Amino acid sequence: MPSPQQPRAVFAMDPVHLPLLFPPPLMARLQQAADLDPELVVQDFADPAAAPALSQAEVLITGWGCPHLDADVLAAAPRLRTVLHAAGSVRSLVGEALWQGGVTVVSAVTGNALPVAEYTLAMILLAGKDTFAHREHFRGTHTYPSPTETADTGNLGRRVGIIGASRVGRRLLELLRPFDLAVSLYDPYVNATEAAALGVELLSLEGLLDTSDIVSLHAPDIPETYRMLDRDRLALIKDGGVLINTSRGALVDPVALTDELLSGRLSAVLDVTEPEPLPAGSPLYHLPNVFLTPHIAGSLGNELERLGRIVCDELERLVAGLPPVHEVSHADMTRVA
Repeated sequence: MPSPQQPRAVFAMDPVHLPLLFPPPLMARLQQAADLDPELVVQDFADPAAAPALSQAEVLITGWGCPHLDADVLAAAPRLRTVLHAAGSVRSLVGEALWQGGVTVVSAVTGNALPVAEYTLAMILLAGKDTFAHREHFRGTHTYPSPTETADTGNLGRRVGIIGASRVGRRLLELLRPFDLAVSLYDPYVNATEAAALGVELLSLEGLLDTSDIVSLHAPDIPETYRMLDRDRLALIKDGGVLINTSRGALVDPVALTDELLSGRLSAVLDVTEPEPLPAGSPLYHLPNVFLTPHIAGSLGNELERLGRIVCDELERLVAGLPPVHEVSHADMTRVA
């Protein structure tokens, strides 16, 4: 029997994610804090079987695969006051009706930033050692490179340019500090004082592209950043430079990038592309200077539990009458991914 203080909560996501997000200890925490049926996972807000629970729901615990939250959801869940999103961005999830309806939206996006930053750190260090080219060479020749072939290889003083002081960008800057790298940042919302506090050199976008050996994208996918790396800006990256994209494919002109990669002038580490996935005939699948991964930088496998922990913490704060730590505001939608 739920206590009077327990809000009624309902899961809304693809149920395949539920056991990884909320293994038994975390599910027990949720059930202690809320009146929650762990067997009910809504995938369609119009499903008659879900109607009784939704009519009483004060909290939606959402995740990947959750339907869009719009006016129909508010009609089905008139008591809804909080959405706890056990995933990353809520830009495509939350409709205008929920913002106007005063529903509090909380996201575990901070927890999702860490694995993206970790992935990017690994790729920066591997790129600095020219790991992918050496792998291709070793596969083909079965011989070690000569000292003259590795003269420009290594991470001592390698210039790394970070585009975007997002949650991922800032976490990456923290992870980069122990290494002997020269790190610069472009972000139009960061001033020189804040950049100094972050321990990086603040540059214009063109200045960063022109001086960086490795460029890593961490800007949000918003109208202002669409195709921010167009043909002219890609041409600014020095010969032999490496582009890493773990943000969104829309930030880069795909035709211009493909041309640069086909020419061999640049290399790339691409966890995201446009379109996503690439068509089967794309040359990027086979180019030796492209390291292509299937959107795995974010939370994967056992990393999903970190997102579940954040949701548990936020639900317990809600029950205790405390404000959320990871609330997302309507205004944030103009600047975040």
